[in-house]
Amino acid sequence: MERETLEVDVLIVGGGPAGLAAATRLSQLRNERGGAPLSVAVLEKAREAGAHMLSGAVLDPVSLGELIPDFRDRGAPLAAEVHDDRVYFLTTTGAVKLPFTPPPLRNHGNCVISLNRLVKWLAGLVEAEGIDVFTGFPASEVLYDGQRVVGVRTGDRGVGRHGERKATFEPGVDIRANVTIFADGVRGNCTKSVVGRLRLDEGRLPQIYSIGIKELWEVPADRVPGGTVVHTMGYPLKLEEFGGGFIYAMPGGHLSVGFVAGLDYKDPLFDPHLVFQRFKLHPLVAALLKDGQMVRYGAKALPEGGWYARPRPYADGALLVGDAGGFLNSLRLKGIHLAIKSGMLAAETAFEAVRADDTSSARLSAYEQRLNDGPIRAELYPVRNVHQSFGNGLLSGLAFSGLSLVTGGWWLREPMPAHAGHERLQTIEQYYGALRPPIDAAAEAVKIDRTLTFDRLTNVHYSATKHAEDQPSHLIVHDTDICRTRCTAEYGNPCTRFCPAFVYEMVDDGHGGKRLQINASNCVHCKTCDIMDPYQVIDWVPPEGGGGPQYDGM
Repeated sequence: MERETLEVDVLIVGGGPAGLAAATRLSQLRNERGGAPLSVAVLEKAREAGAHMLSGAVLDPVSLGELIPDFRDRGAPLAAEVHDDRVYFLTTTGAVKLPFTPPPLRNHGNCVISLNRLVKWLAGLVEAEGIDVFTGFPASEVLYDGQRVVGVRTGDRGVGRHGERKATFEPGVDIRANVTIFADGVRGNCTKSVVGRLRLDEGRLPQIYSIGIKELWEVPADRVPGGTVVHTMGYPLKLEEFGGGFIYAMPGGHLSVGFVAGLDYKDPLFDPHLVFQRFKLHPLVAALLKDGQMVRYGAKALPEGGWYARPRPYADGALLVGDAGGFLNSLRLKGIHLAIKSGMLAAETAFEAVRADDTSSARLSAYEQRLNDGPIRAELYPVRNVHQSFGNGLLSGLAFSGLSLVTGGWWLREPMPAHAGHERLQTIEQYYGALRPPIDAAAEAVKIDRTLTFDRLTNVHYSATKHAEDQPSHLIVHDTDICRTRCTAEYGNPCTRFCPAFVYEMVDDGHGGKRLQINASNCVHCKTCDIMDPYQVIDWVPPEGGGGPQYDGM
C-alpha cells in the first residue's frame, strides 16, 4: 500500500494543554532565535480542538502565565477566580466541614475553568502562528528506525467492521519527524507502545491510576457563587478505598460535579459509576443539585503514581509530556499547569536538538535535567509517596499526607512500595469468602431516577459520543474466552462495572451460557478497561478519525 508521507522537524501527538503548550513554545523560540525555518505539526484525534478534553477543573495559572504572560488580555477563558474553599468529610447522611483547608487544597489565586474551552483557545493561538493542528487524525502506530522513534502513522479511514476496505477507504499518512513529542494523555496508545518497546518504565514504580467521572449541571444562578470549590472525602467509599468528590462553581449557576476513585481497589464488585450516583444522593450534594439539570457527562483516567512512577521521559527521537509522562499532583488534585510546563520544557529541548542536528537520547536527556532543575520536580518530589500511602486505607494516607508537608515526603522505604491496580484487585472468593453477595446487589440498592441519578446509557447520551458504527472495534480483547470462563468465575466480569459507559456487557450466547458483547460506540475514551482488566487482555486503540465524546464546556 502506498502512503503519503509528511516530513516535519517536530511532531506533537495530542492537542491537549501539554501538546499545545509545546507548539506555542516552539513558535516563540522560532520567532525569538530566528535561523532556519522550523516545521511543526500537531495531531489531535478528536473531531475538533478540545472535544476530548475533560478535567475538574481548577487551574493553577502559574505555567500559563509563563507561556503567555498576557493571557488574560488575550481572552483566556477563565470562568471564575476561586474565593471560597470548603472540605468536608461525609458520613452516610451527614457532613463534617473541616475547620481549616489543608494547604494542598487552598485554591485562592487559582481559577475554575472548562478545560475544553481553554484548549480551544490555545489551539486558536497555535494556528494563528502558522502551525498546523490536524484534528480528526489519530496516531495509530509509532514509526521506528531500530530503537529510534521517527514519527507516527495515522489511522486508515473507510475500513469496515470486519476489516474490509470500503469505497471510501483512505490509507493513513506517515508523518516523519526529527523529534516526536508524545502528548496523547493517560495510557495513550502511542506512549504505551514507546514505553513498552523501549523499556522506559524499567526501574520505575508501576503507574497507579484513578478514574474521574464528571457531570456539568445547571442550577439556580444564586445557589452557589462562582469561584466556590468543594472537596469531599469519606462516604460513599469504604475506608480502604481511595478517592473523593468535588463541586466547582462557575458563574451563572454552572456546577462541575464529579467523583475521583482510585483504580487500585481490592473489591472486584466495586463500581465507580455507581459510587458517583450514591455521592449525588448524599444530602449535601443533593441539596446543591435540587431543581437543576444535568447537561453534560464524561469520564477520564488520571495518572496518580507520582514522581517514581513516571517512565523515562526521553528516548532517541522522542519526548513524553503531560499526562502521558505522569505529571500530576494527586495531593493538590492538579495537573494542567504541570502539563503546560512539561510541554514548554520539551519544546525547548526539542528546539535545541533540532538546531544542533542531534536528536539522540543523549541530547534529549536535557529534558529530564530541565524537569529536575525546575518547578515540576520541586512540586512533585515532596508528594512522591502520597498515593502509595493510601494503599493501607484512608486514615494512614491522611496521616502520611499531613506528615509529608513537614518531612518532604520521606519514608522508611524509599520509594514506598506500590503495585499496579489490576494486581491489587482480588477475586470474589478472596475478598468476600463465603459471604459472596449477589453480583448486582449494590446496583439494585440505588434508585435511578434520571433526574439526579442516571444509568450509564443515559450518561453516555449526555457525553455526545459518536462513532462510525461500521468500523473495527477500537477495544481489542485478545482472549474473549477468558471473559466467559475464568473472569466470570473469579471476578464476576468487573469490566461491566469499572467501565463508566456500558461498553462491556455479558449477554446470552444462545447455548445456556454468556458471552462478552462490546458496545464500542459507547466508549468515552477514559482508558479504564485498558488499565483495570485483571488479565490485561484489553487494548484501547483510537477509533477512526474524529470518533468519541464531545465535551463542550467540560
